[in-house]
Amino acid sequence: MQLQIIATVDAVILTIDDGALKVVLHHRPNDPFQGMTALPGGYIRVEDDKNAEDAIRRVLSDKAGLSGFYLEQLATYSGPDRDPRGWSMSVAYLALVPADRLMMDKSKAALFPINDLPELPFDHGQIIHDAVERLRGKGAYSTLPASLLGKTFTLSEMHAAYEVALGMQIDASSFRRKVLALSILKECAEMRQDGNKRPAKTYALKKGVTTFNRTLGAT
Repeated sequence: MQLQIIATVDAVILTIDDGALKVVLHHRPNDPFQGMTALPGGYIRVEDDKNAEDAIRRVLSDKAGLSGFYLEQLATYSGPDRDPRGWSMSVAYLALVPADRLMMDKSKAALFPINDLPELPFDHGQIIHDAVERLRGKGAYSTLPASLLGKTFTLSEMHAAYEVALGMQIDASSFRRKVLALSILKECAEMRQDGNKRPAKTYALKKGVTTFNRTLGAT
């Protein structure tokens, strides 16, 4: 008898909330592991999805109302032991979403700090770990952490996002100097109250600029 492979997609949705890096987890409505918190995901539908990315965008639109966010493929996780239903394969994705864009049904999903996760089913703990490592590995030399911000932001907000995303302290004056020297930002007309300080300039990322040779994680 020919065995069928269980083919799914999963998403690690990371955001910044209350100054911490957090992940979206939902309560599984069905077995296996019914009621446990897990990554949002779903089956790949052969009749509907052109590819795995098409599947994850459909799943996140249906389950979280998300579209137009940063998304990249993380890795493929597979084997006979990761799912009690049988041999399975999941294509996992990293999604970065500003907190104000998350539209979660709080009865079904919640945000959890990456350093204080509940017990997770399947290999979701490993997938989250790999996603955070990807963010921190690429974040020091790219605009990736800025995807956790809104369309416009102050330099202080960008600095804070990088510190949270990279999990390390970054000298503020050094960060500001390096960011402006890289010419990755365009100045916006809006001024924004920056905490208790006077109104600050706002910026947006220039289109097409994603990586740079200089690390922003070093002081």
